[in-house]
Amino acid sequence: MSANADRDTPPVVGREATRVVVVPDGPLLVEGPVEVVLPDGSVRLSERPVVALCACRRSRTYPFCDTSHRRRGRPAPGSGRVVGQG
Repeated sequence: MSANADRDTPPVVGREATRVVVVPDGPLLVEGPVEVVLPDGSVRLSERPVVALCACRRSRTYPFCDTSHRRRGRPAPGSGRVVGQG
């Protein structure tokens, strides 16, 4: 399966596809409004036009991003060293 296979898949009839942008070392940006269902069944709502969903699970406002990924270092691939602290 090619990396572009889903681009050729038509959206659900009568509904536009929701755009999700994966930010490297950052959140998932989702066109809103969104309803997020958490593993415990609770629901979080956001009416914003673009919602940043946390991908690192460090956010104090999880499932929404609070930019905690910027304040904490991450291991450099294959080195065990921490990069990006600041």
